[in-house]
Amino acid sequence: MTIKIIDTHAHVVLGKAFGKAGKYGPETGIDENGLPFFRIGEYKMKPMQYENTIFMENNLRIEAMDKLGIDLQLLSPNPLTMFHKIEGKIANEFCKIHNDAMVDSINEYPERLLGSATVPLQDIDLSCKELERSIKDLGLSSVSAGTDLPFGLDDPRLDEFYQTVVDLNIPLFLHPASSGGSKGPDDWRMGRYDMSIMLGYAYEETLAVATLIIGGVMDRHPNLDICISHGGGAMPYLIQRFSEMSEFRDWAPEGVKKNGFLNELKKLWFDAHVHGEKSQAMLFDIIGEERLVYGTNFGGWDTPKKLENFAPNLTENAKKLLRLS
Repeated sequence: MTIKIIDTHAHVVLGKAFGKAGKYGPETGIDENGLPFFRIGEYKMKPMQYENTIFMENNLRIEAMDKLGIDLQLLSPNPLTMFHKIEGKIANEFCKIHNDAMVDSINEYPERLLGSATVPLQDIDLSCKELERSIKDLGLSSVSAGTDLPFGLDDPRLDEFYQTVVDLNIPLFLHPASSGGSKGPDDWRMGRYDMSIMLGYAYEETLAVATLIIGGVMDRHPNLDICISHGGGAMPYLIQRFSEMSEFRDWAPEGVKKNGFLNELKKLWFDAHVHGEKSQAMLFDIIGEERLVYGTNFGGWDTPKKLENFAPNLTENAKKLLRLS
């Protein structure tokens, strides 16, 4: 089939991985008030219904993709199950099972679905080994990770992982998990009124972009392709503040000193799944269309009811990022 629209932001919930992280679950259930929930460790997100939805039933997913007009979709792990802050061995075993289950899922519709691997980034050695297995043996197309690790995204211990991503010639997709991981948001205020989703995600994405650039990750790994969800959070709105301060602070890395913060920003990729025409226009104006890919958060509360007009224009970018050309 001719691929006209590629969706790079679509999560999947894999039943085969339920209960495979020990006490951390994951699991679904119904609480005492009849509300469905999704549990990881001590944290329950509710109301959250996954059974009999596109998140777990690929036939429903394909029907919804056809209705919206999406030809190819990259499936990535549910952000809550990235498990970067639990015991490394438990996380590693979960990732292995999840990656195997991801392959089983996408093989149901191999012409329509691609899969992204998950790795236990609290243990770099285990992560590199599982990533190589996932790409070389399982045939997954990319790797997905959270933004909130036990250490910063610019930490030197991640250099081996970043180099492995480059060597395997795949992209890395970053998406926030619930701050605090299996214990829920670190800031109690984020636990109210869905703030962890409305505000917490943007906070994490903005911090991820700033850390990657200011921390010199792109200087050390110029061939690394990283795509950050939701247009990089609040970065388009805050870009001038970052640019001006990085001009005179001694912490600015060589790339920022030489090229400026904005030009270094354009070494990253972003999915264009942001809310509102004004926000979208700001993203396109500041980042530039050539570093954007289309995303929908497919099946989520914020999935577009129809394709945005710019969606077809971003297909070639997705092909380039996913090495499909």
